[in-house]
Amino acid sequence: MIPAVLIVLLACLAALQVAGLQLRLQDASTNAARALSRGDPESAVAVQLDRAVAGARLTVVHRGDVVCAESAAEPPAGIASLSGITVRASGCARSGGL
Repeated sequence: MIPAVLIVLLACLAALQVAGLQLRLQDASTNAARALSRGDPESAVAVQLDRAVAGARLTVVHRGDVVCAESAAEPPAGIASLSGITVRASGCARSGGL
């Protein structure tokens, strides 16, 4: 009985870790899109994204007058890192916007 409870508890902790990463990555992607729309250089935006979420990768996509920041990251060392999950998020903003 106890091993089953421990497995469920570890799964819940891993889910919380991934959910927290998803929220941070989404927020960082939205901020990156805003910065890109203002004309900030991609390299500077990538550094800001990495500061917000360590190890996050940035992909910039232009769609007409909209710029999108697509990012991806793996959970840091811990329970969730064993799952092999890659968390992805994106944010878009109109080019030249504030």
